[in-house]
Amino acid sequence: MSTTTFLNTAAPAHSTQGVLLPNELLAQVRERFLHVDTCPYSGKRTYFENAGGSLTLKSVVTQGADIAAIPDNEHRDNPASHAISAIVAAGRNDLMTFFGTSPDNGVIFGGETGTECLFRLIRAAALSAEAGGNFVTCTIEHPATYDATRQWAQRTNRDCIEVPFDIDAGRVTAAHYAKYVRADTRIATILHTSPVTGMSMDIAEIAQSIRQIAPECIIIVDGIQHAPHGLLNVETYGVDAYVISPYKAFCRFNNGYAWVSKRLSLTEHDKLIGKPADAWELGSRDPSALIGISAMVDYLVWLGGHFTDAASRRAGLIAAGNAIRNHERALVDRLINGSTGLAGLSSYPGVKLIGPADTPHREGVVSFAIAEYEAKYIVAELGRRGIRVHARSDDVFSGNILRPLGLKAVTRISLAHYNSAEEIDACLAALEEILS
Repeated sequence: MSTTTFLNTAAPAHSTQGVLLPNELLAQVRERFLHVDTCPYSGKRTYFENAGGSLTLKSVVTQGADIAAIPDNEHRDNPASHAISAIVAAGRNDLMTFFGTSPDNGVIFGGETGTECLFRLIRAAALSAEAGGNFVTCTIEHPATYDATRQWAQRTNRDCIEVPFDIDAGRVTAAHYAKYVRADTRIATILHTSPVTGMSMDIAEIAQSIRQIAPECIIIVDGIQHAPHGLLNVETYGVDAYVISPYKAFCRFNNGYAWVSKRLSLTEHDKLIGKPADAWELGSRDPSALIGISAMVDYLVWLGGHFTDAASRRAGLIAAGNAIRNHERALVDRLINGSTGLAGLSSYPGVKLIGPADTPHREGVVSFAIAEYEAKYIVAELGRRGIRVHARSDDVFSGNILRPLGLKAVTRISLAHYNSAEEIDACLAALEEILS
């Protein structure tokens, strides 16, 4: 079966308006996911809670279930074990391709969650780093790095320097880091995309600014929120570790994965004594999770194949990342600025958007506050109208971000590339009822 190629649908990288996926292709995309417009518990609904966890690909579930049922483990002399080993190897290769790297440039390990992977990396870096110095983190970060960095600075008797983020822009830049990093900074953490503000950071530029001041600093990136919204290219970032959680990238809840540079992979860390110096995994891998990774990459390569004639899996991922970015930008623009006959969020005088209305840095998330309404009320009212969104509050997960903004809570509408313009319009119509 031939694939229709849409070679002229990409928007410029600086565009904030984006380009929607063609309707025929979007219908095919939506067909590949489970529970796209219906919740098994509440019935028909629009899913705008993707920052809490994306929809799951059908292929991830079906292929994963088949492999999860097999009792055999790797490293046995039987056909089932050999098949499991092939699945694990293919999953690892696909992770390398997804991260945008190769085995020559580091290792990948899996953990319980992305947060667990980040805590492990920060702990190992903290215990292995040269004595003294300080650690640097940013107040926009998720607790996966923000809390871990603060805790391990305290446990190793080092200062923890906090970089404040730009509350108007909803992000942090290289210039911000350059003001706080010192020559003796041992570890610095960076968030690629915020699940609260929705803004992405220029990882390569920030890393370069850090290395100009502290060349030997270990740089660890939380890429969990960015992974489903665009392209990963860790070889170009100049960092030492990058972590994702596949449940936010169209897979099941079951693992987090970290890419680790050669330098960091060889630091002292928990491992079995007889294993190689760069081995980070403890115990057997879940082959059903790794076949899910391959199914996810297969899907993205299929999607990218509609926008490129190049044959490699990496080329397909690049094309898919660009198409996803453009489609989501078009949806975000419609949500903020409205469509024919429907007012966008920016049209309501009482609505405070987090971050600028017009920015190329927003990735699929629009958070807002309304002085007259509590965020939980907006969430509940939208829910009654079949629109699934979420409230982020001044709590363990979001307090460090909301407090500088002077907010107790925000309503978060989070999109993905399988969402449609019609769903945005339904959300805007619901908001018009609630806010009128």
